[in-house]
Order: sequence, then structure tokens, then C-alpha cells
Amino acid sequence: MAEHFSLADCDVIGFDLDHTLCRYNVSCTFALIYDSFAQFLVEHKGYDRELMSVTPDCWDFCFKGLLLDLEDGNLLKLGEDGTVLRASHGTRILTVEEILETYGKKRKWKHFKTINGTFARSGKYHFYDNYFDLPGALLCARVVDLLDQNRNVKKYEFWKDVIASIEYNYKASAFKEDSGIYFPSVKKDPGKYLMRCSESVKDWLRKLKNAGKVLLLITSSHSDYCRLLCEHILGEDFEEIFDIIITNALKPGFFTQTPQQRPFRTLVNDEEREPLPSLEQPGWYSQGNWNHLNELLKKITGKSEPKVVYFGDSMRSDIFPAHSYNNCETVLVLEELEVEASQQVTTDRKDSEPSEKKGKYEGKRQKMWPVVSEQWGSYFVDGVTGLEGEGETQVYTWCTNNINTYSTIAIPSLQAIADLPLDHKFPRFCPDKPRFAGYYPRPPAALVPRPSEPITQE
Repeated sequence: MAEHFSLADCDVIGFDLDHTLCRYNVSCTFALIYDSFAQFLVEHKGYDRELMSVTPDCWDFCFKGLLLDLEDGNLLKLGEDGTVLRASHGTRILTVEEILETYGKKRKWKHFKTINGTFARSGKYHFYDNYFDLPGALLCARVVDLLDQNRNVKKYEFWKDVIASIEYNYKASAFKEDSGIYFPSVKKDPGKYLMRCSESVKDWLRKLKNAGKVLLLITSSHSDYCRLLCEHILGEDFEEIFDIIITNALKPGFFTQTPQQRPFRTLVNDEEREPLPSLEQPGWYSQGNWNHLNELLKKITGKSEPKVVYFGDSMRSDIFPAHSYNNCETVLVLEELEVEASQQVTTDRKDSEPSEKKGKYEGKRQKMWPVVSEQWGSYFVDGVTGLEGEGETQVYTWCTNNINTYSTIAIPSLQAIADLPLDHKFPRFCPDKPRFAGYYPRPPAALVPRPSEPITQE
């Protein structure tokens, strides 16, 4: 494996849309998503109206990387080997003693082997790894609180109702019909929720296109919502930027399913038409599969194995499947890095550059919450006590291990690299390199060990 990664070496550059190319005002979007779910549960499923009352302090509970154990109503933050680092029952954070009582002296979560290395879905747990999903963690925790208050619950059966709320608000026809809460709100005031791409990001996309790169947009959003987002963040001529636009991609299935299971479909006025036996030319399509797309990419590039990089924010839907099933280079867009990045890197990295060549931000985010959480701590590491009688030990989280395993590099936003030359060489994540090697423009402070505080690999 090459020590460095460069966009100049790639033939094809693909992008996810939500929270990758399109950044959101997280605080406003979280409130909207939570309200859309809670109102459905109250009005359609008979849940307590108290569920709809949320104070600003509640958002600190939201944290990317949590796993909801649907059998016991607990939310878990895991170490890289499945150790329960922190946990809550509903919204109540469990003490170390309660964690040991529930998960034993080794603090192991019983379903870890099922999800680790597969990200398999299950009716027994749910993994929260993107910002559209995250308000659901708070919602489910508060549902557990309410159920516990009202009766002695031995088995939690609310998940089917949560799924129903998601299907109601995000069904294919919801945007067109103005049903639910989410789509009507964004359509009415997109500027409240969406952050326009900076001129430097727009210029960067054009530079990629002018350099002969094939540009892809692959999103699970439907075509009508995709159009609204892209027109707002990029302008009405956004279609000129991308060679191929794929909506309703139903990721991660797009990367893993066969052509027979998931054929491409044409679009007419945002309505899906007949399935296609193959993909013959660039354009705008719906659903689809990687195999057919890759055959078209071979034809466009004239290469038997075009080199593809895919940018995305979801480990489960973007990074893991693109890397593991299709051998793509992957760039994880990780907003937590913007908050937890070290201000000064104290390593003697040989790849240091003059400041004028480094990527620049055009301005600080107005509000970083709820990207970080005081209740759940660092996204990257945590301290754990009670392991076989030892004192507190600093360990890597499961999320950090996944980043190192499946990502080529990780960045806080596209803005962070937009001002770099296309042939810039990024140090990549490698098994024989330090854990912080692939983060740009700087690693999380928690991953740069201090001489007196080494991080233990479990």
C-alpha cells in the first residue's frame, strides 16, 4: 500500500450528498428531525405528549457512534474490542458499578461479534452513525424513560413504532405530497437548515472536472429532495458539475447488491421508470448497483480498473461498503474532527507543510453542539475502569478503529481541502502507522499521546 494518497491519482471522484457535500445547520436540523419523529409517535401511536418537550440541554445526549440495545433499552459507547466504555439506560447515564453488574467484569457487549466488521442490521440493536439518525437516539432514550415511569417493562417493543415514524416522514412521496414535518419545513426555509457551499469548494469541484476527473453524486435521497439541496448549496447549474447523478441509491445496498437485485432506473419528472439491463451513458438515474456503474466508468475512462475515491459521512452506508466490497479509496467526512482536532500537533511528522499550502476554513461553525457531548466524552478515545481490577485505562473507541480500518483519510469537511493543489499528498491510514496518521488537517488531540499518558491498545 502506498504511504500517501492523492486526488491526482484518481480517475473517478464520488460524493455522498447529505452531511458530505451538503452541510447542515446541525442544531436546527436536529430539532426538526426529533420533532418529526416525536409528533408521529404522539399523534399516530399514542405515546405520551411529554415526548415532544425538549430543552436545549437535552441535545448533549446525542452522540455519533452509539449503539441502542433494543432488548434492554440501553445505549452504549464501545471500545474497539466491544468493551462497554459508557452506557445509559434511557437517558440516565449508568455508573461504573452498574455497567459491571450488567456486562460483567470484562464489560463485553454480547452482540459485538455480529456487528463488528459487518455493520449488519438487527432487530436487537441499532447503530447511530450519521446526523440524520442521531436525534433518534435521544428520542428512543426518552421513550425508554417514559415506559419505565408508566409501568414495569421487561421487554421493549417500541422500535417498530420508531421505524414507522421514519417511513412516514421520509417515504418516497413525502417531498412531493408535503406530508410529515421534515420536507415541508426544509422546502419552506432551506436557508435555515442548509449551509451553502463556499466559492472555494465550488471552484475545487470545477477544478476536478477540468482536470478530467469523472465526478459522481451518489445519494440515498430522492431526486426531488436532491435537486432542492443542490440548487441551494451549489446553484441551479449544479448538474453541469457531475457526470453521473444517482439518487435513491439505497446505500449500503448500492455497493453490495447484484444488478439483478438492484437495477438502475430512469427518471421522468422525478418518477422512477423501467429497470435498465445496464448503464450505457452518463446522466441522472435512480437506485442501481456498483457493478453496472463500474462498467460504465471503465468505458468513460478507458481503463480496465479505474481508480475511484468516494467521500461520505456514514461509516455503515458509505465508507465501509465502498472500501470492503469495491476496493474504493474512501474519505470520511467527520465533523467531530473539526471540534476535537489538536490545535498543535507535537509529533515530528515529516510531511509538515508551509501554512500557505494547508487547507483553510472560511469561518468557524456558529454552533458546534450537538456534534460533541459532555455526557459521552471524546468520539475517539475514552477512559475505562474496572477491567480485571486495574485502574483507569485510556482506550480507543470502536469508531476510531473503524476509521483506521476502512478510511483512506478523514477530514472535517470538504472546505478543509478545497484550497489544496490536486496533487497534494495526504498521509493515509496504515496498519503500521500511528492511529492519527490519516487525519487532515490535524489529528484529534485525544489521539496524540502525551509522554505521561500513553493510550493502551486493547
